[in-house]
Order: sequence, then structure tokens, then C-alpha cells
Amino acid sequence: MSGPEATVLDVSALLTRHEVLRELGERFEAAGHELALVGGPVRDALLGRAVSDLDLATSARPEQVESLVSGWADAVWDVGREFGTIGLRKGDDTVEITTYRTDAYDQDSRKPTVAFGDTLEADLSRRDFTVNALAVRLPGGEFVDAFGGIPDLAVGRLRTPVGAEQSFDDDPLRMMRAARFVAQLGFTPSDDVVAAMTAMADRLEIVSAERVREELVKLVCGAHPVAGLRLLVETGLAERVLPELPALRLERDEHHRHKDVYEHSLTVLEQSIDLEHRLAGDDQPAPADFVVRFAALMHDVGKPRTRRFEDDGTVTFHHHDVVGAKMTRKRMRALRFSNDVTDAVCLLVELHLRFHGYGTGQWTDSAVRRYVRDAGDQLERLHILTRADCTTRNKRKAARLQRTYDDLERRIAELSEAEELASIRPDLDGNRIMEVLGIGPGREVGEAYRFLLDQRMEHGPLGEDAAADLLRTWWAARS
Repeated sequence: MSGPEATVLDVSALLTRHEVLRELGERFEAAGHELALVGGPVRDALLGRAVSDLDLATSARPEQVESLVSGWADAVWDVGREFGTIGLRKGDDTVEITTYRTDAYDQDSRKPTVAFGDTLEADLSRRDFTVNALAVRLPGGEFVDAFGGIPDLAVGRLRTPVGAEQSFDDDPLRMMRAARFVAQLGFTPSDDVVAAMTAMADRLEIVSAERVREELVKLVCGAHPVAGLRLLVETGLAERVLPELPALRLERDEHHRHKDVYEHSLTVLEQSIDLEHRLAGDDQPAPADFVVRFAALMHDVGKPRTRRFEDDGTVTFHHHDVVGAKMTRKRMRALRFSNDVTDAVCLLVELHLRFHGYGTGQWTDSAVRRYVRDAGDQLERLHILTRADCTTRNKRKAARLQRTYDDLERRIAELSEAEELASIRPDLDGNRIMEVLGIGPGREVGEAYRFLLDQRMEHGPLGEDAAADLLRTWWAARS
């Protein structure tokens, strides 16, 4: 992109690709209403990024919008009438149309108060950043940049259309969005944005956990998540959102006997991203995987609570894996993550040391089986996290760990082919256990099942007859 001509070309191409924009513009113009494509779609088109969501702003009120598109669109729905937004689908395009508005938070409210506005320029002034305060009037295609968004876009700068403190006071979530855009687009916040984020970090506390969570997920899944996370920590926002992260900045002991846990965790995150391709199919692009990224970020959060200085001067972090998993679960619940996502992340945090617990020697078949069983459907992510957790600068040590893990994965593949490790079960099911022992349903059946599962893990497939004999021996000794 270079200058006004490139801007016109980019906008023209966007309108050509999405015929629905011209058609909508003509309908609204004929009815005496203004309509403009605004915000993210315009920004992304100018950056050469794919545009999927089409966000429009209009002078029409929601009921007028609904009247204008009903019967013309393939489907119409109410996204949030109180916020002035009506959604529609026309062909392959999905569009959201929002009435010009001005909104702000009350000092003690978690929800913005909404008032409809009358002009596009006023609507753009309430946008979070100048690069998002761009518009294209429809149907004519006139470009609107009232706040210098194009120059900011050209140099990758984040500024607010109005004063940063006023903007963040209107909607404190914009401070999180600043960090998110740093992570997604690689932009640099202006000095006044950083200063306002630092001064107003406490204001974020009025924003709902769900909205904060969504911004955090987008940040972590961005192309440059470490840059966004550093901004959160440096401005103090992380203390309100993810306090476990800045807590990793442990004071180095005078002899430097342990690595910087904060920097290590950010490096593990970056290295896990480099391995995400393992989660994609052959010749498929690797989408950002929040579970493995967040587990990489959180895997050592238990270290500050478990750090001990021994008499010989060494530093230990015993059981930081278990403690860290509990801390991670508490934080994810506070941020209202789903149970499935929380369970997956916490399992990885809890298991991230398991590989090292077996040493560098030959793994027994039983150890391999237990590793696979405990990881369950998170095995591939555990492979990624364990490999990413090696940040040593000692090339010989790194190569040794790499070879050892290569060997473990080879063993898993061999045993999986022979024994179907992913669906490993005891040789006898619950009904057969009751038949062999002559008992009915109850707690004893579960105990017997776990005994046989341990035997299966230790010795591999036993066969029904041998398993029944073992079960009878165990039962007799137990009685």
C-alpha cells in the first residue's frame, strides 16, 4: 500500500468482491439513509488480509434497517437491538448493520450505556483505534479517514481517535484490545496509549470476565502473542487478567542457579507455536491452537509457590507441575473458560514433567502405556509442550533430549500399532468381572476393574483366561 491510489484500488477490489455492499448501499440511499463499511473489514482490506465479516454503520434505526432488508436478504436476525445491530445473510455474505452510536461505561457498570448518533464521523470517533476508525461510504465507495488511520496503518502504529484516557474510560476493554492488536497485527502502541493503559489498569476490573477472556484468547492465538503479553505485563494489566504471568518474574538468586522463569515461559510459548503443524493434517495449514499455547504459557506458574533454596545453594521447585495445574484451573474458571478447554490445558500443565520423570534410559512398555493413558486425547499436544519446554542453550543436552523424545514417540507408535493404546482396556469388562467373582454391581467391581487395568498397563494384553486367574488370586488375597 502506498498513498491514496493504492487505497482506492484496495477499496474498489473489496466492493467488487462483495456485490452485497453495493446493493445494500443503493437500498439505503433510496430510503434516505447513510450506509458505510466500517472498521476491521476496511483495515484488513488495506493490509491485504482476508475479509470475512462485513460490518456496516448506518444513520437508520434498527427497526428501519430490519424493514429495509426483510424480504431482500436470505435471512435476517436480531444481533442486539439494544445495541442497534441487525444481522443478515445474502448469498455467501454475512453482514452486521449497526446504527451510528455513542456508548460509554458508567463508573461502576460492567455494561456500556448506548445512545444512537446521527453522523458517521461521530460514530468513527468512538472507535477504539484510528486504524479501525476507517470507513467507505456506500454505494459510491468514498473513503473516510477523519482521524489519520491511514498513516498509522502504514507504519503499524496504534493511536486512539480521541485522547487515550478518554477512550479507555469510555470502554476499558480497549486496553486489552490494544494488546490484542499488538499480538495479531504486530503494531506498536503510541506512548500515550501505553501511558493510559498503565495509569488506568484498575479500570479493567469493571469489564466482565467473559469479554476479557475473549480478548485474551484472540491475543494468545495471534501471530505475535509474546509481544502482546509483554505489553500486558509492562502496563500492569496482566496483574488484573493473568497475575500468574508477571509472578513468574522471580528474583534471580545471586549465583544464577535457576533460569528466568518468565522469559523461559515466553520462549516455550514461541517454540510450541513452531510445532503446531503437528496438529494439522498432511498438507494442511496449522491453525492457532489455544490449548497448547496457553498450556505452554502456564506450565511453570507453580514455580513461585514451590521455590525452595536448599542448604547446598541449589534451587528446587518440587511438585510445581501439580501446583501449577491447580492454579491454572482456578484462573481459567475465573475467566469463565469452558470445562473442556480448562480440563485440556490443566492436564497438559500437570503432565509437562512426566517425560523427564522417566530419565533418559530405555522406557519400559508399561511406562509407555501409562504415558499414553494419562495423556488421553491430549497426547499430541503433550508431545508439543514437552519438546517446546527444552530451552537450554547447551546444544549437546538439547540434542540428547530430542533423541530421547524421538525414541519415546517411536515406542508409542510401535505399541499403539500392536496394542491399540489409545483405547486400552482391561482384558475383562465389568460384566465378566462380576461373573468370575460371583458378585453383583458395586464398589468392588470398580476396584477389580482398576486392578486389571494396572495389570494390563504393566504386562500388556493378558488374554481372558490369564486375567481371570489373576483376578481370582487378587480377590482371594483381598478377602
